[in-house]
Amino acid sequence: MASIASPYPLPLPRPRSLSPFLPIPFIHVSPPSSSRHNSKCSPSFHITNNPRLSPSIIYKEGHRNRSVVMVRSQLSNPIISPNDHWGTWTALLVTGAFGLWSEKTKLGSMVSAALVSTLLGLAASNLGIIPYEAKAYAVFLEFLLPLSIPLLLFRADLRRIVQSTGILLLAFLLGSVATTVGTLVAFLLVPMRSLGTDSWKIASAFMGSYIGGSINYVAISEALGVSPSVLAAGVAADNVITAIYFMILFTLASKIPPEASPANGTEVDKESNSEDKTPVLQTATALAISFVICKTATYLSNLFGIQGGSLPGVTAIVVILATLLPKQFSYLAPAGDTLALVLMQVFFSVVGASGSIWNVINTAPSIFLFALVQVTVHLAIILGLGKLFHFDLKLLLIASNANVGGPTTACGMATTKGWGSLVVPGILAGIFGISMATFLGLGFGTMVSVIRSETVALQLNFESTTLTIRVAESFIF
Repeated sequence: MASIASPYPLPLPRPRSLSPFLPIPFIHVSPPSSSRHNSKCSPSFHITNNPRLSPSIIYKEGHRNRSVVMVRSQLSNPIISPNDHWGTWTALLVTGAFGLWSEKTKLGSMVSAALVSTLLGLAASNLGIIPYEAKAYAVFLEFLLPLSIPLLLFRADLRRIVQSTGILLLAFLLGSVATTVGTLVAFLLVPMRSLGTDSWKIASAFMGSYIGGSINYVAISEALGVSPSVLAAGVAADNVITAIYFMILFTLASKIPPEASPANGTEVDKESNSEDKTPVLQTATALAISFVICKTATYLSNLFGIQGGSLPGVTAIVVILATLLPKQFSYLAPAGDTLALVLMQVFFSVVGASGSIWNVINTAPSIFLFALVQVTVHLAIILGLGKLFHFDLKLLLIASNANVGGPTTACGMATTKGWGSLVVPGILAGIFGISMATFLGLGFGTMVSVIRSETVALQLNFESTTLTIRVAESFIF
């Protein structure tokens, strides 16, 4: 893969699962003045916040004897500008609403609303209709996405889900093993030699990412010292791979029906839907409690200096409250479900819109191919061994989603498919993966580094021995 050296920093990646709502600085580079008499002018920088970044198209512009590297968007003038906030939000909500409507059609009911919204967002951004980097995406990931978690978990009574969580955890561990094997296979088939020493580092980062989520990708990349350009290229490849993988998972899940409503929550739901005369108050209360939970989790995370700890904090608080006060929170659950469903549809629209196929093709084909082989092997192993061990298919799909996408996407898939008993287990399994994936990825990187060093040493010794023999032969003969 031909690489273009750039004297300017490339964008940094955004974690997609545990900490998707922290603003990430993105440096836009403006070219020097075109004045013929000003050959020493320097580029200017300004910093904005952008979500789920991927490397932009890089091109060179001649300036006397100097090349100026400019970083620009995938399409210089999308129909909806990144600064058109009303237009961007309209596109996201229309995409999400269209996905919900599509489930009334025969084709839409087969693939699910989430898949339709993801596909539509991916097509819209890559056709230049909407930007694939916009402030609206960052606002959603920072505020609205974590707000949807409490709304989804008002029925999260742990006493009813312990047994289900245990089974899903086994499926999740099976998926982690599948990712490890997939990383080894991908590294052998696609060694990414063009990246040099970054090849094994980015492989380790992807291993951590597809066990727990992108926050592990960032942690491993920083620990191993991945170069900024390769780091950004990996984010671009990961965005597209994740979007495609979600489509495959939802397609596999299309024939699995939703679960029946829990028996112990039926009366509460009926009461709240039919007898409650103040649905507005119910909805407002659900929103207010969700905001309080998010604020509390964020405050505690900042107080104790836990990076990316907001989402686990939100999950822990709402699960504890729903377990201690199951009747009160079940009463608010219908309103929470409705609001959360809309927010999750917008989330899948953002996931699709953030995937830049064009950038991957132009910037990181080897990284894209590596990640593709990696997740393909992962899916084949988890489905194959899962069938051998008689795991339920929906458990395997949620576990795989938690591996590749993290707790948020696993929660979203379980919600949109109507698998209520797997919402909290999916989140808990994903958080467990985040806690261990960084160490597994670093362990893999250390192992590959040691093997690589020993191989190089053996090769040098062999070459030295061969040279000595040839010198000796020249003296003898």
